[in-house]
Amino acid sequence: MGRVGMLARQTPAGRERYVDFLRALAICLVVLGHWLVTVIAYGASGKVTGFNALVDLVWARPLTWLFQVIPVFFLVGGFANAASLTSGRARGTTATQWLLDRSGRLVRPTTVLVVILAVGAAVGSLAGADRVEIRTVVQFATIPLWFLIAYFAVVALTPVMYRLHQRFGFAVVAVLVVLVALGDVARLVHHGALAGGGYIFGWLALHQVGFAWYDSHAGETRKVRRLPMNRTAAVLILVVGAAAVSLLTFAGPYQVSMINIPGEHLHNTSPPTLALLALAAAQLGLILLLREPAERMVHRPGPWRAVVAMNAVVLTVFLWHMSAVVLLVGVLNLAHWLPPTSVGTGTWWAWRVPWLLVLAVILAGLTAIFGRVEARATHPPSGQRAGWPAPTLRTVLTVAGYAGVVAGLAINSAASRSTPEPLGLPLAALVAYLAGAAILRLLRSGKPRRP
Repeated sequence: MGRVGMLARQTPAGRERYVDFLRALAICLVVLGHWLVTVIAYGASGKVTGFNALVDLVWARPLTWLFQVIPVFFLVGGFANAASLTSGRARGTTATQWLLDRSGRLVRPTTVLVVILAVGAAVGSLAGADRVEIRTVVQFATIPLWFLIAYFAVVALTPVMYRLHQRFGFAVVAVLVVLVALGDVARLVHHGALAGGGYIFGWLALHQVGFAWYDSHAGETRKVRRLPMNRTAAVLILVVGAAAVSLLTFAGPYQVSMINIPGEHLHNTSPPTLALLALAAAQLGLILLLREPAERMVHRPGPWRAVVAMNAVVLTVFLWHMSAVVLLVGVLNLAHWLPPTSVGTGTWWAWRVPWLLVLAVILAGLTAIFGRVEARATHPPSGQRAGWPAPTLRTVLTVAGYAGVVAGLAINSAASRSTPEPLGLPLAALVAYLAGAAILRLLRSGKPRRP
């Protein structure tokens, strides 16, 4: 707590604290939402299985509009990345070095999760555990990594996309939204392969809006680049966004649920759809409406310390929250006892309370252990490292590092959970991810010492 207090006291006067508050609030909603809809039970074969409670709780699907806050992460990510990139440029930091510095906070905590899961899976394989079950468990624990696939890609594209924003402003957002719409049409006419680009276009659009938010904060005068922050604009964005998402889902072809449900057509997040972007617009309008009272709140010492504490371990909390479920279920299974599975009954809802409380305790323990990795992953001093390697090669290797990390995470997310994997993750995923992470780590460390 001493370190948190120090960080809170050292907060620059001009910092947009609301961005940090939104990040902390969003991670809490994501964790709570995942834990609420996760149902673990004994299947017909007697083995542990899991499913989404929303399959049965049809009436609760509109509630996902409150808990699907991944768009908020990309909005605040755009703000934070624009602020960091602008600050770096003012110090003479190159785009390549900025990408390397930015990768440290993201890659190190993720690598810890990936390595520990792989080692745990290897131990289980050597002990004779069923390799299909090992893969199922690891795939469940790595569910949060799907978000990082898109976020790593968006961060890698930030220097280019911010230049486009500086030149064309909201026209870039408009183009990206059109591309998302075209992808939706392709999926609606059963040409889903043509919609592959939508996996990045939708998140990029939200990230670009974050750039505009930063420009408003920084005093940008050109309207084409500035997000309107007044109350009238906020109400308009909220109303239009809410009306659009309602029409697209209740009257249109899109699913009401903003969380993917197995068996449903046209998922809203994989890739992002126009319906998800409309929801994001409504969320943005609400965010802008609440900005002033929230800013007053987080300028008080107590709430701000809480926000600083959460942001210090925000990625750790996100990465490990499904592993907490794995650990709890493992203990309950050893005792041959799992909570009731009659989804929607009074008994089932009553069991959600101890379920959430115990998971919170387990996650707090995991965060206390692994949060130190994230806390230490501070950005190194910016600037070119000892002239090694040459600038062009350094840029190529940085891009290759990001590509390896993204490819590894994508291969794991796309792989079947029923494939026997002695390491839990596909070997190709591990090799690609660890190679990319190693390249980025080497470049961040500077010139290697000669023997």
